[in-house]
Amino acid sequence: MTAAYDPQNIFAKILRGEIPAQKVYEDDHTLTFMDVMPQGDGHTLVIPKAPARGLLDADPASLAAVAATVQRVARAVKAAFAADGLTVFQYNEPAGGQTVFHLHVHILPRFDGVALGRHTGGMADQGVLADHAARIRAALETA
Repeated sequence: MTAAYDPQNIFAKILRGEIPAQKVYEDDHTLTFMDVMPQGDGHTLVIPKAPARGLLDADPASLAAVAATVQRVARAVKAAFAADGLTVFQYNEPAGGQTVFHLHVHILPRFDGVALGRHTGGMADQGVLADHAARIRAALETA
């Protein structure tokens, strides 16, 4: 049995403005921001504004909004970092690798011959994250 959604999770707190984030894109249904423990430059997260623990309990309309935002932002991430490709992934429940229990999708620019870094728990420099967010926002404006 899946646990209930916890409105005190870190992403819910970001949505409420209780915790700062390097925001990239926002619309009525989704929020995109930089991962504070990136596995590579440009590691971006997309979340729904509607509460959902993961893929299986998300409202279909909210899930569709997330998918549309992922596609839009992924194009900008690829352009902003002149990436050779992208990795897009989403985890569900602890056994599936999920550590924050609010639905979220990872977008990572990828480069030929460069392995992903580890999600080590070390926080990235906020200035670097702010720069990366600005690069993606600029790419969104030209898309």
